[in-house]
Amino acid sequence: MNKLTIIGNLTRDPELRTTASGVNVCSFTVAVNRRNRRDDQNGQPEADFFRVTAWRQLADICSKYLAKGRKVAVVGSVSVHTYTGNDGTTRASLEVNADDVEFLSSRNDGEAGGYSAPAAPEAPSADSQAAGFTAVETDELPF
Repeated sequence: MNKLTIIGNLTRDPELRTTASGVNVCSFTVAVNRRNRRDDQNGQPEADFFRVTAWRQLADICSKYLAKGRKVAVVGSVSVHTYTGNDGTTRASLEVNADDVEFLSSRNDGEAGGYSAPAAPEAPSADSQAAGFTAVETDELPF
């Protein structure tokens, strides 16, 4: 059985393409940090990069709702492709054919990845008092 589950952040915005036969394909890269391992030069966690390909309806959804920096969980089959880099060395690329993509970041997350604070509650209006409600001071509550 070839099944891989990864959780990480998108390194760039997804790219949506259409094949000659009209099938939508969405490609993006997910960076997965390694636990307890740091790069000696700059103190950043070491990461593995996975190229992810989603097809058909899943491709449309990923293209519409994902963006650089968003956190995702991807489940799918993995394959390894080797190629020769510009410097002549042989390199390997891990590619995941996505069966399922779970969005772990809110669509409204800002650049910092945080959530916005909820709005402050509104003061009682004259309409609510006119409708039979009486304003109560919080100091009068027994709890």
